Amino acid sequence: MSGLGSDSVSVLRIISYFDALGESAANADTIVRSAALLAECPVGARWAAGSVIRYDALGAPLDESRPGPSAGSDPEVWLERGGAERPLDSVLLDRLRHTLRVAAAQSAGVRTGSQMGDPALLEVVLSDKERREDRLRAVQLLGLDPAQHVRVLAVSAASSGPAMELIAQTCPGRLVRSVAAGNLTAVLLQDAADSRVLATDLHEAIVARYPSPATLGADRGPWVGIGERMSVYAAPASWKQARRALRFASSTLYGRRAVAYAPLSSLHLLAELPLERLLNDPDVARLNALATSATGQQAVATLEAFCVFGSLRRTAAELHVHHSTVAARLAHLEAEMGWNLEESVDRFIATLVLMIRRMALTSTELAASEVFGPQG
Repeated sequence: MSGLGSDSVSVLRIISYFDALGESAANADTIVRSAALLAECPVGARWAAGSVIRYDALGAPLDESRPGPSAGSDPEVWLERGGAERPLDSVLLDRLRHTLRVAAAQSAGVRTGSQMGDPALLEVVLSDKERREDRLRAVQLLGLDPAQHVRVLAVSAASSGPAMELIAQTCPGRLVRSVAAGNLTAVLLQDAADSRVLATDLHEAIVARYPSPATLGADRGPWVGIGERMSVYAAPASWKQARRALRFASSTLYGRRAVAYAPLSSLHLLAELPLERLLNDPDVARLNALATSATGQQAVATLEAFCVFGSLRRTAAELHVHHSTVAARLAHLEAEMGWNLEESVDRFIATLVLMIRRMALTSTELAASEVFGPQG
C-alpha cells in the first residue's frame, strides 16, 4: 500500500489483486494473510459464528486466530494501522470482504455438493451487488444451466416444507433451488411456462388445499410472487419483481394467492407505496372500520364479489342470495363511502380501494420479510 496512490490505477491494482485470489480458489486464511501483506499492517476478519482470522504485517498468524468461517454470512473485516489511514484502505476492506464471501460460497458448494437450499451460493446469484463472474461461478456450483433462463419466486408461508412440496407438484418446470431468505423463501425455477398460466395453476392449487376464508388461526397457505424469466445474470431483477408481486397476493375470498409481476402492468407502481401510506388511505380506513362488524364485513365481501362479477344477478348467484339482498348491501356501502357504483369512475375507485386494502393487509404481514435489499 505504501507504493500506491489514490488514483484510479491504484484502485484497479487492488481490485485485480483480490480478483486473482478469488480465481485461484484461495481459502479464507490465504485471503486474509494476503490482505495483511498488501496493507502492511495487521488485518482481521470475524464471522457471526465467532470465527476469527488475524495476520500481522509480515503474514504471520496472530495467537487469537480461530479459523473456520461460516458460509452465508458477511464477515466483519478491519485493519489495525498504528498511524494515519491510507487513502485506499476502504477499497482494500471492501474487496477483502467480497473475496471472503465468494470463497465461503465456493467452499460451501464443494462441501455440500451444491445441495438444494445452499444459502451462500443463492445469495450470490440473487444479490445485485455481486460481480457477473461470481454469479456465473455460483450458478455452476448450483448445477444450473447458464444457457437457460431462470425465474425467481418469492414465497411467504407459515411452514416452508408443505409450501415447497405444493409448488414442486404444480410447477411445470424443474424446481431448481430454494433457500430461506428472512421470512420468505426464494425459489429459482427453470421453466418455459407463461407467467399468467403459472400464476393461475399455483393459485388454484393453493386454494384447493387451503380454502378461503380460513378460520381464525388456521394456516392461510402460501402466497407466491412470480418474477419474469430472465438470464441467470439477471436473477436479482426477477427476485425484485417477485417480491413486488408478492405484495398483491391475498387470502381474502376474491384475492389471488399467486401473482405474476408482468400481468400487473402499471399496477406494479402501487408496490412502491410504503405500508404506512396504504394503511392511512382514508377510503381503506373507512372500509376497515366497516369490516369490524358482521354486517359491514358482509357488505365489503359483497362489494368484492360485485367488482369481480360485474352485475347484481351474477354476484347474487355466486353468493347464493337474492339479487335484492346484494342491492341492499351495496346501497348501504355506497352511503358510507360516498360512491355511486352505477358510475364507471366510482366502480373503478371501489376496485382500486379493495386492491389497496388487500395490499395493506398482506404488506402488514410481510413487513418483517425484506431481504437482499428493499422490495421496491
